[in-house]
Amino acid sequence: MPGISMRYIVDDVDAAVDFYRQHLGFSVAFRPAPTFAILTRDGFRLLVSGMTGPGGAPQAMPDGRKPEPGGWNRIQIEVEDLEAEVRRLRQVGARFRNEIVQGMGGKQILLEDPAGNPIELFEAPKKSTR
Repeated sequence: MPGISMRYIVDDVDAAVDFYRQHLGFSVAFRPAPTFAILTRDGFRLLVSGMTGPGGAPQAMPDGRKPEPGGWNRIQIEVEDLEAEVRRLRQVGARFRNEIVQGMGGKQILLEDPAGNPIELFEAPKKSTR
């Protein structure tokens, strides 16, 4: 599968797969093991890797550090109506790191997946009809 992917380390692959499928419109492209899945949406690939297993993702680095979920790097998903999306996700118990932030480039908020990995939901500014 050539191309560019993003990998998230998660503590529960089943919970991550359910979350991304049910709430963010991802599909399962490949699930070869209980501790790994490839999810896709709009040509984007998200690799979710558990913290155990034979693959390289959960292995300790030479200095002893171990990969863990919940960092600050994030995928960004553009939405049409950020306020409506946040209301929908709050109704199903989703967790957010912050409230909606308005900037020159649009609005955004950081949603957390079940492992605490951030997903930036982003709404571009509306085009002026002048």
